[in-house]
Formats: sequence, C-alpha cells, structure tokens
Amino acid sequence: MIPLNKSPLIIGHRGASALAPENTLAAFARAFEDGANGIELDVRLARDGVPIVIHDPSLLHSSLRKSRVARLTSEELGQIDVGTLFNRRHRALARVQYMKQTVPTLESVFKLMVNSPRQNTVCYVEMKAAREKKSNLSLAAAVVEIIQRHSFHDRVIVISFNLPAIAAVKEMDPSIRTGALFGPRQRATKSVSKIISSALKSEASEILLHHLIAKPRILAQALEANLNPVVWTVDDPSWVARARESRVHALMTNNPAKMLKLR
Repeated sequence: MIPLNKSPLIIGHRGASALAPENTLAAFARAFEDGANGIELDVRLARDGVPIVIHDPSLLHSSLRKSRVARLTSEELGQIDVGTLFNRRHRALARVQYMKQTVPTLESVFKLMVNSPRQNTVCYVEMKAAREKKSNLSLAAAVVEIIQRHSFHDRVIVISFNLPAIAAVKEMDPSIRTGALFGPRQRATKSVSKIISSALKSEASEILLHHLIAKPRILAQALEANLNPVVWTVDDPSWVARARESRVHALMTNNPAKMLKLR
C-alpha cells in the first residue's frame, strides 16, 4: 500500500514533457529532479533491432524530418537533433542543452536511472505495436532482454495497447510487471467488464486508463480484480484528490512538479 502522503504516484509522461523535449534524456532527468516517482516512455525498434525511445513511427513530430524510425539504425538516430524544435516552439522554456538532445536508446535511459541518486524511481515502458505480430514479438524480446540484463524487474512496468504483446512479455519472463492500456477508442467498443477481463487475460498487474474513461465504476472494478489503476495523461491538479479518493495507483502527467505540489 502506498503511504497516503505518497499517493498517488506521480509519473512523468514522456518525462517532464511540458518543460523539456519529450522522450529525451533531458526530459527524464528533469522529471527525476522535480521529484517524480517515475517516468513513462515509448519504445520502437530501430533498423538494427535496438529498442529506441520515440513515440511516432517517423521523426516528423520531433525534428520535422520525414524519415521512418524503422529505416534508421540506433546509431543514426542517436545523431539526430530532437531538441531544437522544442526550443523553437517553446521559446520561454528553451535551453541551450536541449539542442544536444537526440533520440535515446532504452539502454541509455536505464543507465540514467542506474546513475541517478534516487534509486526508488520506476519506468513505464510502452511498447508501440506494429501491424506484424513478428515485429511485436521482436520488440517484446528486446525489451525483456534489457530489463533482465539490468536486473530492473522491480523498476520497470511494460505496458501496451497491444495485449498479446503484453502476454508475450509475461511468457518470456513472468517476474516482469506489465500493464494493459485502454483509451476512449477501446471504451467505445468494449464494456467495462470486457476491458477488465481483457487486462486479466493478458496477465497484466496494472490497468492504464485515459482520463476520459477513468470513471468510478471502472476504477472500482479494477481494484476488485486486483489491477492497480493508473490514469493518463492528466495535468489538472484536481486529479490528485480524485485519485486518492478512488485509490488510483499512479497519475501520468506532462508536468510532475505541478502535480507534486498538491500531493
């Protein structure tokens, strides 16, 4: 049970992405500096099979390049500037060091956590699913391998909208914690009971709900099913009190410092 003064956990969505370039080492470091209990990030496979941290399948959103992530190696992605665009879009938040930010590997994020003075933080690793089952299994295997190599079983929760990929992680290593993601699109086609049963079928230990569907009924049923409820992505501080009342395990936010002030 989380102590009341530490409930809910505050997780930096793509790091402190309201204040630094999302999914970069700078954003993750800022989240930890601001006191976040953990971070959330997105992973895809680079051309060389290395898990890299980026949300979209192309570089258009982060650097205005049209290159597809899957067609570049991790080394090539590690040389692409993804911070300058943030500085241009958010001049009041711009920093010189952001211009040096590139697409990180999952390995580099884990190393950042290992070298951090705070060793009680966690990392939610969202696997971005592809259309091909083989690709999703390859991503799952690569993520599992890195978790095992760093002995990060207590610090990582692997999450995805693709529940078969989550089930595959559990099959590869049952000791790795996993979470099932659901948003408004899934809620529009599934009943509350179906969502809960789908999460349980994938052997997830947490259920991650978009704030628009995180209603009292589904939160209560999740707890009854021994699923830790996590709500994403919320920047409204009023969610802290709501989360405590509903026994929400964690809140994902773009601005951890803002949420922590009210917790």
